[in-house]
Amino acid sequence: MQGPGHERFDTDVCVVGGGPGGLVLALLMLRSGARVMVVERALWHQREYRGEILQPGAMKLLDDIGVLVGARARGAREHDRLRLVEGGRVLLNADYRLLPPPYDHLLSIPQPHVLEELLVHCLRSPGFGYLAGRRVSGLLRGDGGRVAGVTSDGPFGPCTVRARVVVGADGRFSRIRRLAGIAADHVPAFDRDLLWFKLVSERPHSAASARDVLVFRAGSTPVLVHESWPDRIQFGWTLPHRAYRHLAARGLEYVKEELARAVPPYAALIREQIRSSGDMSLLDVFCARAERWADEGLVLIGDAAHTHSPIGGQGINLAIQDAVVLHPLLVDALAAGDLSRARLAAFEERRSRDIAAVLRLQALQSRSELPCGPSPAGMWPGLVRVIRRTPLHRTMLRRVAYGNPSIRVSGAVGARRGRP
Repeated sequence: MQGPGHERFDTDVCVVGGGPGGLVLALLMLRSGARVMVVERALWHQREYRGEILQPGAMKLLDDIGVLVGARARGAREHDRLRLVEGGRVLLNADYRLLPPPYDHLLSIPQPHVLEELLVHCLRSPGFGYLAGRRVSGLLRGDGGRVAGVTSDGPFGPCTVRARVVVGADGRFSRIRRLAGIAADHVPAFDRDLLWFKLVSERPHSAASARDVLVFRAGSTPVLVHESWPDRIQFGWTLPHRAYRHLAARGLEYVKEELARAVPPYAALIREQIRSSGDMSLLDVFCARAERWADEGLVLIGDAAHTHSPIGGQGINLAIQDAVVLHPLLVDALAAGDLSRARLAAFEERRSRDIAAVLRLQALQSRSELPCGPSPAGMWPGLVRVIRRTPLHRTMLRRVAYGNPSIRVSGAVGARRGRP
């Protein structure tokens, strides 16, 4: 029974999850005339964000939507190359400057900068609602068991959101997916531990090396390193699944020395600035795919539908692409009054090939980062030099950078302006 303090809302689209994919979809649906309510578990700015690399494909889509320039103006850093390094030698060198401008680089941008800009644009529409600090507690069901909205609770009290369609954009541990009874199959080969931390940079960002995203290959434990706005260096240490607890059992100093050996240029910063285990965050990294992405009145996007390894910085980009692909399909479904599973399943049909291609690409990238023979360091540089002289190099680079280049914003508004 609903008490007097129970809020009730009615909308066309209820998006659960206020990340990049959820807010991009919300903005596009608002511009198409739909009413949208976003339900986000975290209170604004009370959430820790780690992934912040945008590939050129995501930058282009955000530019088409008209939010990239404003997001960049809040603070970001460009990176020209992604380099795989072992023992002081460059094994792989993906040079984004070979791509046509203005998207001839990677962009390290704090997620709040993107989310704040998207939210500013959403709030211009009278049909938009944003419920922060709300944890979804259940799904509303209509005729025939069709999903008809959500119930949620939080510090502001319980509420009910009735909607014509619910979109689960709530990440790899999606509560919406679990409430809908949709299973997700894991890909065991990608199960890893990931130790994330940031240190204060002690060198000017104008240095040439500051424009590289580096992967230091150290045995089976590669470390991702890149400069992060405003004055930080972000690290991601990839470890075999459940291996970190064995390292941690040997003490913090042992962990620091292992890291220092893996990334020699940053050894001094690691020894000076990591003072407790609380300075680092451990993530359980895995790849998975939901057994289906749609149900009656429900559709899943981003990590809720297909969860990826952080290899290649694809997570945010895929979520944004999902939102762009789903937008016209959802507009048509609302107009037709048909939010059936059969109708919404067109989204999975459209995206399945792209997602499978990314998984294959990540598998290839994973093999390049891990030992692949008795003397890989001696073989890779020569092989890479040969490949760089062929069209294959640019083809592979474009695939990593853009994914499916045919994805376009339907009825795009806002000028494409690239760099501010």
